[in-house]
Amino acid sequence: MDGGSQHQETIGLYPGTFDPITNGHMDIIVRAAKLVDRLIVAVARNAGKGPLFSTGERVELVRAEVAPLNDRGSRIEVKAFDNLLMHFAHQNGVKMIIRGLRAVSDFEYEFQMAGMNAKIEPRIETVFLMASDRNQFISSRFVKEIGRLGGDISPFVSPRINERLAHRFALESRGGAAD
Repeated sequence: MDGGSQHQETIGLYPGTFDPITNGHMDIIVRAAKLVDRLIVAVARNAGKGPLFSTGERVELVRAEVAPLNDRGSRIEVKAFDNLLMHFAHQNGVKMIIRGLRAVSDFEYEFQMAGMNAKIEPRIETVFLMASDRNQFISSRFVKEIGRLGGDISPFVSPRINERLAHRFALESRGGAAD
C-alpha cells in the first residue's frame, strides 16, 4: 500500500427524534454502521413534536441501545442537535445522511428533504435504506399510541424501551404528565 495515500474516514449521520427508539430504528442503525467508518445517531431536540421523553432521556436510551454494537466493534456515537441538520452534518464532517424508508408514503417527504439538503450542502449525499419486511410498519408514534392504550409493544421495541415506556405511561395515568 502506498504510504502517501491515506483513507479519509467516512462519517454517516442517521438523524431522527427517536421518541422512542424502535426495533426499526435499530435495524437501520445496524445496517448503516456497515456502510460507514463512523456513524453518528443524531437525536433531534424537536420540541415542536411534543416528545414523550426529553432530549437527554432520548440520547441516553439510544446510547444504551447502541452500546452492544460498539462492544462488537462498531463506531457509533449519539449526539443531540437543535440546529439545521445540514449545519450539524457539516460541523461533524459528515459525508452521508442516512434515512430509513418504511413505505411509499415516506418517499415524497424524504425525497423533498434530500433535495433541499443537497441545495444547502451539495457535498453531503443522502442515502435511503428500505425498512426490513418485519419493521416496515413500526413507527414511534404507533408504538406510543399502542402502549398508552395498554397494548403489547414488546415486538416493536427492546425490553429496556418497553420498560421505560410502561413506566412513563403509568406516570401519565396517575396524572404525572399531561395528555
